Amino acid sequence: MAAKALTLLLLCLVTVCNCMEVTYDSRSFMIDGERKLLISGSIHYPRSTPEMWPDLIKKAKAGGLNMIETYVFWNAHEPEQRKYDFTGNLDLMRFLKTVRDEGMYIMLRIGPYVCAEWTFGGFPVWLHNLDGVKFRTANDVFMNEMQNFTTLIVDMAKKEKLFARQGGPILITQIENEFGNVEHPYGEAGKVYMNWAANMAVSLDTGSPWIMCQQKDAPPIVINTCNGWYCDDFTPNNASSPKIWTENWAGWFMSWGSVRPKRAAEDVAFAVARFYQTGGSLQNYYMYHGGTNFGRTAGGPYITTSYDYDAPLDEYGNLNEPKYSHTKQLHNLLMSMEKPLTEGKVTHIDFGNGAEGTVFVDGQTTSCFFSNKNTSSDALIKYQDMNITVPAWSVSILPDCQTEAYNTAKVNTQTSVMVKRENGAENQPSALKWSWRPENLDVAVIQGKGSIHASEILDQKVLNDMSDYLWYMTSVDIDEKDPVWGTNMSIRINGTGHVLHAYVNGEYVGSKWAKYDVHNYDFETPVKFKPGRNQISLLSALVGLKNYGAFFDDYRAGVCGFVDIVGRNGDEIVTKDLAGHQWVYKNSLHGLDNQLYSQTSKFSAKWQLGYLPVNRSMTWYKTTFKAPLGKDPVVLDLLGLGKGYAWVNGNNLGRYWPSYLAPEDGCDDECDYRAKYDASQCNYGCGEPTQRWYHVPRDFLSATGVNELVLFEEFGGNPSQVNFKTVVVGSACGSAYEHKTMELSCQGRSITQIKFASFGNPMGTCGSFKKGTCEGSKDALSILQKACIGKETCSLVANENIFGPTSCADSPKKLLVEAVCAI
Repeated sequence: MAAKALTLLLLCLVTVCNCMEVTYDSRSFMIDGERKLLISGSIHYPRSTPEMWPDLIKKAKAGGLNMIETYVFWNAHEPEQRKYDFTGNLDLMRFLKTVRDEGMYIMLRIGPYVCAEWTFGGFPVWLHNLDGVKFRTANDVFMNEMQNFTTLIVDMAKKEKLFARQGGPILITQIENEFGNVEHPYGEAGKVYMNWAANMAVSLDTGSPWIMCQQKDAPPIVINTCNGWYCDDFTPNNASSPKIWTENWAGWFMSWGSVRPKRAAEDVAFAVARFYQTGGSLQNYYMYHGGTNFGRTAGGPYITTSYDYDAPLDEYGNLNEPKYSHTKQLHNLLMSMEKPLTEGKVTHIDFGNGAEGTVFVDGQTTSCFFSNKNTSSDALIKYQDMNITVPAWSVSILPDCQTEAYNTAKVNTQTSVMVKRENGAENQPSALKWSWRPENLDVAVIQGKGSIHASEILDQKVLNDMSDYLWYMTSVDIDEKDPVWGTNMSIRINGTGHVLHAYVNGEYVGSKWAKYDVHNYDFETPVKFKPGRNQISLLSALVGLKNYGAFFDDYRAGVCGFVDIVGRNGDEIVTKDLAGHQWVYKNSLHGLDNQLYSQTSKFSAKWQLGYLPVNRSMTWYKTTFKAPLGKDPVVLDLLGLGKGYAWVNGNNLGRYWPSYLAPEDGCDDECDYRAKYDASQCNYGCGEPTQRWYHVPRDFLSATGVNELVLFEEFGGNPSQVNFKTVVVGSACGSAYEHKTMELSCQGRSITQIKFASFGNPMGTCGSFKKGTCEGSKDALSILQKACIGKETCSLVANENIFGPTSCADSPKKLLVEAVCAI
């Protein structure tokens, strides 16, 4: 009886566990022996909010994904050594459980170096300041801390039974990140470290495979993977490993002062289809939802607060159409072909001139991919008794090797034009009542007082990066007998690419800042020094720490190199080096220390009403507003301001800098997807602020009460234009090739007008469609008006039965429609 009871108990435990065994070979991952095709998307939990997570993950699943990827952000979780934070949008376990509850798998990229355009690549700055530490090399101090954090995360996930072996969703884990790209300068010690990292990770006994991306020399105990815009030509370094694409860059990030990049949906789909055609087993969109770099998390330096990334789900969580639905159709088709793709017999055919075919045979099922890598010419492919035309730079998929079900260049979905909508008169510029107060500069600018003293110029990271702002202060005695004294005197400073503001004897004398990827500059400005003692106060303002490259942690931040007084008497130039002077340092700003952005700050009563100064640097502004009605995403328009920070109800929205304009040139009126993409093409937003709009998540707002907005304006600007709006679909442009279904959706609003409709060979882009040379005999406009106006969604099949015969002969026919949504 006892043995029987024990057997029943064990059976019960096995049933409750639902444990999964994850294995792999060169074709695919296998779960309990069943082959799986994996399609993943990156959603970084700190770049959204817990209230947003369920909706984002549901949309990802509806978009045809079966896996979610996220990094783990060490510096966010351990801002001080052994002091951890897993609250709010840093609640990693809650995020992983939300993915689990949606029935999706997880790729957990622990790193703990992440790059990710995240400040300092995810490393905590206190780590940099440990005695004897050297990053990403065979260094005991670094490796001990890295192992401690990695073990912490693994143990937390084990405790919550989140690994597949425990019945959880984590199928794959990653250690390190893109180290192979920078490994060479680290020499043999770098190779020792890389192998140590792999062995350390595997020793944690998660039961899940470990990967290393961009690591050609990865040891066989882990799987090396590919990152990039295209990975169809990638081959793992181990013949027994599956082909994995950890980062399919769905777009690109933005930097202050840059144009805004866009990657065409046709090209993204081409890259994905080519990857699976050439034996891919898992690809992950980086990003599927980019989100927002809240607070001080953006790195670079000079990465914007928006991390939209032109991802299938935009920064606010809206569907980015046509990219979302065009790839969704591809995902659904690929998943319907899971068995032949993962276990079928494979035959490759080279048709020449960039055209290739791949045939997958599994039992009675034969599936075909025909691709054309030529960037200008369509390919006429003859296969068996078929003639197949494959447009330039596209892939056609025939799941039965007879009928084309999908072509990457033929978009059969809508393009959504998003607009900013006014919502509530109380949130418009004229209705916002502002109070203000100056930032107290006296202690630093006039008195030169601080808590740290050194006879050298310090790297700003020495203070563990607790603030963007650090005062560098010194005094110097000069009189007419000093060799540097002259009529044309100046101060010259070497900075590290971040923002610098200079004050001499209490007077502002100038500022300097750089562009993205410029890490050093010289700043010189005329100064009228006085005989006797002169107070020099320099305010360094970080714009995110460097996050990528060999030895990136050694790049200095703040003032560096030299601070000189320069005297010119005719042709003679004399310098006075102040680098070895006694320097005084003061971390942060007075208003930040006193938390003026907090509704509970004890200093909140000292704001001034009435006259509102504008274009005044180092100034705090405050107002109240009501939350816009409805559930649409909320954005804050900061046009007219310079640079600074914005808080809503104490939540830091991130750095703002709308005064930093993109260059006037470098944008494309029309974007041709038919070529290998890089971030220099298909750009827009020339001459405009790199970022004007700032996301205010709904869970930052009180839906029924009064909300508070606080701005710290560093450069000087005018808050009178500030307002809140919601982001909605303004118009929807539908596209469908013949026999495909054209679907239109205003995503919760009704269609109020059909501006254009034509079936035949219409042309143009959304907003500028034109009729072609042939058209259906029936009035397409009236057909669409009858089918769609007054509805939130509508659909029609693009064929001659509905729109009448055309004179297009055998040329491809399609339906184009432009609909206007209720605003």
